[in-house]
Amino acid sequence: MGTGVVIIDKGVILTNLHVVHGADRIKVIFHDGLEASATISGVQAENDLAVLQAAKIPDDMIAATMRSTADLAPGDKVLAVGFPFGIGPSASGGVVSGLGRVFRSPEGKQEMKNLIQFDAAANPGNSGGPLVTMDGEVVGIVTAILNPTSARTFLGIGFAVPIENAASAAGLPPF
Repeated sequence: MGTGVVIIDKGVILTNLHVVHGADRIKVIFHDGLEASATISGVQAENDLAVLQAAKIPDDMIAATMRSTADLAPGDKVLAVGFPFGIGPSASGGVVSGLGRVFRSPEGKQEMKNLIQFDAAANPGNSGGPLVTMDGEVVGIVTAILNPTSARTFLGIGFAVPIENAASAAGLPPF
C-alpha cells in the first residue's frame, strides 16, 4: 500500500516505483471513494518514481497544484500527506530540514540524489504521497525515510524527490 498524487486531471498519478513494482494489478482509491484499476505509463527508476494512469476518474477531478522548489529553504513548513500503515488519509507537519541530500537504500542497491530532507512524520504507506507547502502546493514526492533500525518506523528524517524531477517522469516541463 502506498500513496499517490494526481498531477493531471485526466487521472495521471505520480507515486513511487517501489509501491507498484512487481504488482500483478494496481488499484487506486480516490478521495470520494471511487475505486479504479490503473496501469503504469511511465517509470523513472533513478528517482524511484512511477506514473500511473487510472482507468476511471471522479467527475470532479482536480489535479494537485505543483510549485517549483527553487525558493524552498530549510525551515519552510511542509506537510507529508499519505496513508501511513493503512490509516488515513492523514497529514503530518514539519519543516524542510535540508536540500540536495543523498539517500542510499538500506540494501545499498540504489542511491538517490538531490532530495528534499524533511522532518514531518512519514511511515510505510506514505511512500508516493505529496510533500506539500502550507499553501497546498506540491513540492515533492515522499520517497524514503532514514531508518538505521529494523523497526521500519519514522525516526525524524524523511526524503522527497523534488517535484521538478517527479513531474519530468510524467513528461511535464520543469517550472
